[in-house]
Amino acid sequence: MADLPIDLGDGLAERLARVLDVEAKIPRTLDALGPLGGRDVLLLDGASGIRARQLAELGARLTFADADESARIGAPDEAADALLSLWHPFRGATPAELVEAARVLRPGGRLLVLLDYGRDDVSRLRGDLPEYGLLSRRDGPFLAAGFKVRVVHCFWTFTSMDEASSFLDETFGERGREVVAGMKRPRLTYNVAVYHRTFGASA
Repeated sequence: MADLPIDLGDGLAERLARVLDVEAKIPRTLDALGPLGGRDVLLLDGASGIRARQLAELGARLTFADADESARIGAPDEAADALLSLWHPFRGATPAELVEAARVLRPGGRLLVLLDYGRDDVSRLRGDLPEYGLLSRRDGPFLAAGFKVRVVHCFWTFTSMDEASSFLDETFGERGREVVAGMKRPRLTYNVAVYHRTFGASA
């Protein structure tokens, strides 16, 4: 699911979508790094959810494609000006992923990969993920493959402490209750990283 960093059931997914990045910092950063407005954008494993609507509002001409286990993208050669992966499809900048990105992008095309960065309240809920260490290191797969990184400081913003407590308890159990116990206001800090790289030379 390209809309959210966590796979949740429908009810919980809708609740998380309402509170995650209400300031819309993520789509604005993606547009700044693309840019995406007025361009053909291929969204991997995407759906017409909140992220797609935000990008469309910025003027991106969106199409959706799947990436299979071998990283093969279901799109023709030079199909897009930008290729966008939100949280799940591209996770390691493997040679196969980079070859496919180069194939589907036009000369000068941009690959933008959004992943959790950690060093925030949300990472306390999710435990030890590769995104919180290896992927963001200089010798990690993205930076070593020529990507740059932009860290975006976002929030999960709840309407009340009761809403925060209910959601975090239902979603994360004991770990969620521990985080709630330390909250002073109904929001959690949430940092994401956008790894970005240009492919080929523009005309």
